[in-house]
Amino acid sequence: MQDTSKQYDAVIDTCKSLFTKKMSDYGSAWRILRLPSLTDQIFIKAQRIRGLQENDVRKVDEGEVSEFIGIINYCVMALIQLKKGVVEQPDLLTDEAVTLYEEQIATTKKLMLDKNHDYGEAWRDMRVSSLTDLILQKLLRVKQIEDNKGKTLVSEGIDANYQDMINYAVFALIHLNDK
Repeated sequence: MQDTSKQYDAVIDTCKSLFTKKMSDYGSAWRILRLPSLTDQIFIKAQRIRGLQENDVRKVDEGEVSEFIGIINYCVMALIQLKKGVVEQPDLLTDEAVTLYEEQIATTKKLMLDKNHDYGEAWRDMRVSSLTDLILQKLLRVKQIEDNKGKTLVSEGIDANYQDMINYAVFALIHLNDK
């Protein structure tokens, strides 16, 4: 499990670095996005990954790695939006946004470590395509919860689904980095 923690941190370092650079380029313009908009952005990325996995021809020179990184970063943005709410104007400086990013990742990593302990690192035997399908399934669940105005009867909330998507995307990137 020690390797998993280090590999997880390495993936997140890459994702956080891109997030930080984009904050420098664009500021926190993403703070105006409502949750369904973020969910749709994640869905587009997951659908593109699935298309890349199923199709032999690529017309855009970006592969799965950049899309999984995008999924992670958009999920973190969604978790921040859940915590802070949506705003009408960008309101975060880079340092504050990065701190919020790190807080969400710390919570999500703890969840991963707890589940990883209970499941015995079963994800290591999974295919990247299966992790993609699980992300898509989680997205469909989130869309349904959003359509239900956030209400669930017996299911975990939207935040848990975003956290699971982050963890699945990290696992996929670990697999892709190992190839």
